Formats: sequence, structure tokens, C-alpha cells
Amino acid sequence: MTPSTARPHTRHRTRPAAGLAAAALAVVMVGSGCAALTGDTGADELQEFLSVLERGDLAGAAALTTDPAAAEEALTASVAGMGYPALSADTPDGDRRPDRDPVAVEFTWDLGGGADDGAEGDDDEATPSPTDTGSEAGPRSVTTSGQAGTVKVDDQWKVQWEPTILDSRLVAGGYLEYAELMDYDTDVLDRTGAPLMQWTPVTAVTLAPDAAASADAVAQLVSSAAPTITGQSIRDGLAEAGDQPYQVVGLRPSDIDPIREQLAAVPGVTLPERGDLIRTDRELSSPALNGLPNAWLEALQASGGWSADIINPDAEPIELGGAPAGEVDDLTSTLQISMQQAAQSAVDGSGQAASIVAIQPSTGGILAVAQNSAADQQGPVSLEGRFPPGSTFKVVTTGAALESGVVGPEEIVPCPAQITVSGRTIPNDDDFALGDVPLETAFARSCNTSQAVISDRLEPEAMKNTAAQLGLGVGFTVPGLNTYTGSVPVTERGPGRVEAAIGQGEVLASPFGMAVMTASLANNGRMILPELISGMPAVANDSPEPLPQNVVDTLRRYMVQTVQTGTATAANSVPGLGGKTGTAEVGNGPSHGWFVGSTGDIAVAALIEGADSSGPAVSMAANFLTSAGQPAPLAAG
Repeated sequence: MTPSTARPHTRHRTRPAAGLAAAALAVVMVGSGCAALTGDTGADELQEFLSVLERGDLAGAAALTTDPAAAEEALTASVAGMGYPALSADTPDGDRRPDRDPVAVEFTWDLGGGADDGAEGDDDEATPSPTDTGSEAGPRSVTTSGQAGTVKVDDQWKVQWEPTILDSRLVAGGYLEYAELMDYDTDVLDRTGAPLMQWTPVTAVTLAPDAAASADAVAQLVSSAAPTITGQSIRDGLAEAGDQPYQVVGLRPSDIDPIREQLAAVPGVTLPERGDLIRTDRELSSPALNGLPNAWLEALQASGGWSADIINPDAEPIELGGAPAGEVDDLTSTLQISMQQAAQSAVDGSGQAASIVAIQPSTGGILAVAQNSAADQQGPVSLEGRFPPGSTFKVVTTGAALESGVVGPEEIVPCPAQITVSGRTIPNDDDFALGDVPLETAFARSCNTSQAVISDRLEPEAMKNTAAQLGLGVGFTVPGLNTYTGSVPVTERGPGRVEAAIGQGEVLASPFGMAVMTASLANNGRMILPELISGMPAVANDSPEPLPQNVVDTLRRYMVQTVQTGTATAANSVPGLGGKTGTAEVGNGPSHGWFVGSTGDIAVAALIEGADSSGPAVSMAANFLTSAGQPAPLAAG
């Protein structure tokens, strides 16, 4: 793979022109003695011009010249083109007589330090010369040499405006430009090596701020490629953009070419070209894809180069400095396109807001993240939602009880229709009663009353600590992904602990968090580190010890029993599946339905909001697992 030499996308680094007071003072002092010796020559006005320019006041600097309008336009073009860098100026030969002969002016453009930008000690680095290619991560700085003269206009000294003030090689209409050079040929692949996202030329369909009357015409033309865009959505976007142009949509060549001429004829429409990292399959949708462009960009920037050039009209660029981009290997995502499609199909089959998250226990690799349009209206709830997990949390409560020894794996526990524990009366669903039964049976049949009894024996931190051992309530920084696992409180003995024991009260979790919990249990009780991009595992804010193996084995046996004879028998056709159902009360509305489970090397969490039963979530998860199969091997990077 060869790094791209073209620049389909220029990304400027914006640096404030702050902290330059000392440099400005130094510039003012240079040549002041000469001004005193030569009399009134405009030297002080020239130094004021340079000082104001250093501060970033382009209009103020332009006002000190003989042609403020032309000067401001030209200065803005170059300073913006260089990414608004920190700028310092000097007159290395002194002021001499700028009214007689132009004096030399030297500008240093501090463009940032690449990966080391902002690191302590940068002030000690030598400034590269204009031809110094430097290192990819080192300081980025170039120097330009121009000349400036002064003239008296109506008894006031002015700087004689010429483009050559910034650089002697600049001509009218020319400007300076800084660009980051990156290996745009780098693709994002799925775990099988199939292209997932690629850099593609894109045409941005853009509408002027005052062109709301064209909204319906634009919507009609782009409807085949972007059916969700309407005239009203465009008008809403224009209103939000205020006095700025509004980008309606970015279209790939196959979409824009048939309608380009018609769009160009619509009043207020412009069609600028740019590049973008886009999905190879436009139908593929997932919150897990949203952060991949940022991760991709960071990888490219880490090996990125740069260039600074003089751009004159009808001429080849003149190089000021730069460094070539390094080659970047394709990024391999842990997602599997076929699994993502199966997950999306499963959630789309629900008439209510639905989410599925699937994770590979052995690696922590995220296999699929899907939510339907009803869930989309709430944001990325599959990854960051905050829901009571209901009885799926009994995996934690039972694990805490087994780990602390307050119950044994074969213990007989009561399962009455209702029970009052620590002042809180807990019923079973539909008030079913089993009498005294083995803990395994109470778990498989989801006896709330049994959980209330065993939770009353726990220490206040027990459920929180056991949840953390399985990653629930732990914070993860996952490259390319924003996530929330959940929150489990420390509960003193009383109603709060009883409620928490069955996943209610203050216990909250996202589908992602419940998938992490289930995958960690399937990983022999050792907390996984979720991963979206191969080789970039999450960083966790906690490092808990794994669950004891005997507790892991008991919980997994209970979960298999849940699928075979308990509340999840609708999924018993999935080979080797163990799981746990949950029905979580939400205020006065219908309850949420949950299912978590694992088989082979795949763990899944499924949520249907307002389903009023776990049954639909069980069926949705079973449909997904049947279609998805097992994860494919991860393609070599």
C-alpha cells in the first residue's frame, strides 16, 4: 500500500495566536534604535503592523497598510490557509529606512508539533529551515522571508501593501497553505478481512443560508440515495445552521453523477468535492460504526506527514517545508458484517425499541451492535443506555451469594408467591409459587422471592463487587467507541438491597454492559477488555479479581437449566445456550424485556423496551444466534 500523495482532504490544525506578548515586545524593540537615528521613516508603524499581525488581528494589521481591503483578504487567505498558527515576525537586518528601500521581514509559522504537540520542552527544539523535512511527530515549523516598505499618506505613515510582505515569492491572488498528509488508502475491515469502510470521493450537496425555497427540490432529487431527507428536514437544518451554508448530504459518485446537472441548476445549491471515510454497504447501520472514522483518523495522524506551500495562481506549488506520510496498515475491526446484518434483522423485527449487543468472550471483541429505528430516536442506547436490568441481574446476586458462601450450589431455598424481607414485599411474576426448591430451580424459574431471601444475607458491597468482577459498573475507554456499562450501588440491609437483588431500584445497565457481564462469565469469570479494533483493547478503570471457578461453573449450569427448563425455553433450540431472562419494571409503564446468554464463543444481550415480558427478547436473541452462528477467525492485520 502506497501513501496517498494527493490531498483529497485538507485538515487544518487550529492554533490560537495567544501567548505571543513576549515575542511581540521583542519585535517592537528590534530596530527602535535605528528609528531614532533616521528620524520619522515609518519604521515604528512597520513594527506596529508586525506586532498586530502576530496577535492574530488581521483586520487591525490590514488597517495599517495602504490598501486595507486587499491586505485583509490576502492576510486572511494565508493565515487561514496555514491553519491559524502561532506566528512571529522579525526584521533581521534592522529597520534601516523602510521609506526608501523595502526592509527584510522574516516570519516563523509554528504549525504544531505533530504527535508531540504541546509537550514540555518544545521551546528548546531547533526551528527547522524551510527545506527541513523533520520527523513525522516532531515540531512543524517553517520560515518565510518577505520585504516591506512604508509610505506617507495624508501625513500618516502606512505600510506599503504588497503580497511579497509575507514571502518574496508570493504574487497577487497567492496564499500560503498547510496540509496534513495521510495514508488515505488505509481501509477499515471487518474481522473476516472484508472492507467495512473506505476513503471515497464525496460530493457535498450544500444549500445557501437564504435558499430555503429550494429545499423541496433538493429533497426530491436526492431521495433515491437518501430517502430519509425531506424538504422539512432541510429547512430545519438551514434554520439550525443560521447564516452558514447547510450541507444536506454527502453523495458518492454513483449517486451524484445522474443528478449532478439538475442539482447544480437549483438556486442556492453548491456541490463542493471532498473525501470521506464511508461504509461500503450503505444499508449497514450500527452505533459501533460511528466512532470508527475518528479511530481511523487518529491512526493516520500518528504516521501522518505534512506540507506547507506557496500557492500562486496558475503555477506549481512552491514547497516551504514538510514531511512525507508514513504507510498505515488497514485497520481490522472485530465486527463481523454477517453478524451485524443478522443482529439488525433481529431488532428490526420488533415493533418496539430493541437492541442487541454481541461480544466474543475469548477476546472481548465486539461482534455486533444493533438497534432499530425506535431505539435510534433515543440515541445510542445499545451502548450507553441506562435501564434497570431486572432479573438478568440475578446472575450477579446469585454469584455474590455463592462467592461469599451464604448459600451453597445445591441449597434448598424458599420460593413463595410473595415475601417480605427487610420491610420490602417482593412478589413473583404473576404470583407463582414453587415452595422449597433447589437454588438452581429457583434461578431457572426466576423466583424473585428466593433472591430477596439470599440477598438479605449479603454484605453491603457484595453485589457491587461481584458485578465489577464481571465488568458491570466498570468504566472502559474503548478506542472508537463511547460506552456505559452500568451502575451498582453499595446497599445496606433493607428495601434498597432487596430491590437491587432483582435488578430494580438503583441498579442500571446498558445492553453493552449486560453483554460485557455475560461475556466475562463465559470467559471463565475473568473480566473481558472490550475491543472494537484489533490490537486496541479497552483500558478499564478497575482490575478486579476473577470469579472463583466453582462459582462460574455453578452459574453457567444454572443458566443452561434456565434455557432447558426455565423461563427461556423458547431459545432451547440454540445448541449449548445458557442464559437468563429479565422483566424490569419502569415506573407506571410496561416493563422492559431482557435476555442475556452465551453459547460457544459468543455472548449476547437483548433488550426490548416496553415489551412487558422477557419472552420477545428471548425469541429475538434466539433468532439472532441461529442466524449469526459462531465468530469467524480474526483476519491477520
